[in-house]
Amino acid sequence: MEKRILVLGIGNLLWADEGFGVRCVEALNAGWCFPDNVTVMDGGTQGLYLLPYVQEADCLLVFDAVDYGDALGDLREVVGDQVPRFMGAKKMSLHQTGFQEVLMAAELTDKLPAELVLIGVQPEELEDYGGSLRDVVKAQMVPALNLALDWLERWGVVGSIREGGAEAITDRALAMDVYEAGRPSAEQAYRLGDARFLNTEAA
Repeated sequence: MEKRILVLGIGNLLWADEGFGVRCVEALNAGWCFPDNVTVMDGGTQGLYLLPYVQEADCLLVFDAVDYGDALGDLREVVGDQVPRFMGAKKMSLHQTGFQEVLMAAELTDKLPAELVLIGVQPEELEDYGGSLRDVVKAQMVPALNLALDWLERWGVVGSIREGGAEAITDRALAMDVYEAGRPSAEQAYRLGDARFLNTEAA
């Protein structure tokens, strides 16, 4: 029986390196075709809404930006029961809290995937609202994808190079090239959120 495989990118594209996981699944989907037992998904910040997909999988591979305390841009591969621990080590945002709860809920219902892999990068910048991946993090996308393809092969799946365009798994307006090209300057758009709420002295 074929293994049901879920490849999941989690994170928030709007906060610079937080978007690493989603950018990885975008690139994987754009570059390779996989058989029907493989699902490549943008998990974004959906938290517990991802539980049914995780429960249905035999093998789960997650891309994410995780604060390991490593050097900026370092790539780390975490396997098995270490995955939930690493996802909760230093929570950078609510999406990590939510995904750790997804794994806990799957385990409590005896539907945790038999094999877990986390491919994570140490972020450089998370406080740049509307920003894209920093160069040191973007440079790790190809190595991360190569690690993922190796794991898929271990699980019995060999992807084929995609010929022609793929249906995007995120909105075209958020595709990396469009997103980066359309960003206004720092003078036009505040980088750290809404200045009306953050600058209390001005209020």
